[in-house]
Amino acid sequence: MALLKYGHRTDRPTTPPPLEKADNPGGFTHRQVLVILSGLMLGMFMAALDQTITATAVRTIADDLSGYSLQAWVTTAYLITATLTTPLYGKLSDMYGRRPFLLAAITIFVLGSLLCTLAQSMYELAVFRAVQGVGAGGLMSLASAVLGDIVTPRERAKYQGHFLATWAMASVIGPVLGGLFASQHTILGITGWRWVFLINVPVGLIALVVVYRVVRIPRSTRTTGLIDWFGTAAFAIGITPLLIVAEQGREWGWTSVSAVTCYLVGVAGLAAFVGIEARMGDEALIPLRLFRNPTFALGVAIAFVVGASLFGGIILVPQYLQVVRGASPIAAGLQLLPMVGGLMVGSIVSNRLIAWTGRYRAFPIFGTAIVAVGLFLFHYLTPETPLWRTMIFMAITGVGLGNLLQPITLAIQNAAAPKDMGVTSAAATFFRQVGGTLGVAALLSTLFGLLPSKVTAALAAASTQPAYQQAVIAGLHSGNPAEVAFAQGLVRHDPAAIQRVLDDSSVIQQLNPTLAAPLQTGFADAMSTVYLAAAAIAVLALVMVLFWKEIPLRESGAAGASSVGAGDLA
Repeated sequence: MALLKYGHRTDRPTTPPPLEKADNPGGFTHRQVLVILSGLMLGMFMAALDQTITATAVRTIADDLSGYSLQAWVTTAYLITATLTTPLYGKLSDMYGRRPFLLAAITIFVLGSLLCTLAQSMYELAVFRAVQGVGAGGLMSLASAVLGDIVTPRERAKYQGHFLATWAMASVIGPVLGGLFASQHTILGITGWRWVFLINVPVGLIALVVVYRVVRIPRSTRTTGLIDWFGTAAFAIGITPLLIVAEQGREWGWTSVSAVTCYLVGVAGLAAFVGIEARMGDEALIPLRLFRNPTFALGVAIAFVVGASLFGGIILVPQYLQVVRGASPIAAGLQLLPMVGGLMVGSIVSNRLIAWTGRYRAFPIFGTAIVAVGLFLFHYLTPETPLWRTMIFMAITGVGLGNLLQPITLAIQNAAAPKDMGVTSAAATFFRQVGGTLGVAALLSTLFGLLPSKVTAALAAASTQPAYQQAVIAGLHSGNPAEVAFAQGLVRHDPAAIQRVLDDSSVIQQLNPTLAAPLQTGFADAMSTVYLAAAAIAVLALVMVLFWKEIPLRESGAAGASSVGAGDLA
């Protein structure tokens, strides 16, 4: 009699007793799906919380570590490792099962969070965030793959609402917690902002226990095969120099020796990656045969462009609220709620309509168009823009996101065979993160490249106004160290005065409103240009979506399509 994988005992039944009749072709009851989802949602909540809690705290962190202009490294390092490991998690989980790698991803993420609390510089924090990214690469893609294993594509839209609800909850809690921690000098003897990362530890430990106990799905029958380590290494060699030059190009010069070297190494690495993937066939990290499917190929290209637009554009919203409008981290977190509300409304409506009609093509079209409009409206933000108008722009962008993100993943999963669920789920996340990583690096590099000239121009315009001249004179005798230092720098025409503001933007809030006004204008002008670039990228994504062919949603799930026995759980 065949032994079950419950350990060494042989007195258990050969199949677990059914809880109730399966109500979907994947073979799982609604109750069983919800139990498994509880574990997946905890892992996703941890990853989502880390991103949202960091968004409102990163400015304080950068100021405390004297590296406001270096904050792109913190985001980019995280996205690089998350991007590189995402397809590897997908491939390995297709071969050996989802749960072991989901547990490993949570463990690595918690370890990286602990290391982040010890950072003493922005460069150290970037390294530790890279460790976090290694874990994060599996949290999102594996959760999506597991859902794809147990639920049919048409029903998946209904259950994806739970994932969006998890993101929405993290989006509400994260910014407020991030602002709360960032605004405290110390909590229990630990610098306040360090709790932004420390909070992941208890959440991660709970997630480990829950995932270990409840995420039980059919084990893959494919337990042998080659792991595409060479392809992974080639891709790392190819993408990392391109990301570095996107971040450092403004300082090096885009045609400098260092930049050209990065271009050459990057192109060579990516060429080697394609060659290795072609030779590896089905054992490849991302099998090239998938790209013969035009729906899959265009889908991942859309995910790439969407990622570049969204990650690069939306990351600036908390920066605008804090630096330009002078909101505290807590207030900035609360002010982001309209975007969260729009996201929830858009996702709930789109997911229910997809489950009801079985059609999904209209939602990425609508979502991409609305996101492009929202990002373009952000282009008009100034220090004087009323908060209610800013919130309307946020809500519009949120509605677009709700109609965009999950339908794209669903379409990419539906385009390939069920046996490739891990690879296709990882590919959707992978290309969105590659685009996001390049988008963040390029758009933040553009921002910090524009800031010196925009701030200088705003100060030059203000210096001709009598009110500002009087404010400078008053600042020299104010007794406020920040005002005295800044005013002295202006009188002496010292460029270091502006550089100090760029390195520590909290100086702006320490100045009197008249003295700070041109600085806020300079930041807003630079952000305006970045938002315009992000909107243009979103328009490109819209054009691509218009040419995307819809494939009818399958009526069977990956688990249901496999021949794996119900007792072979992992």
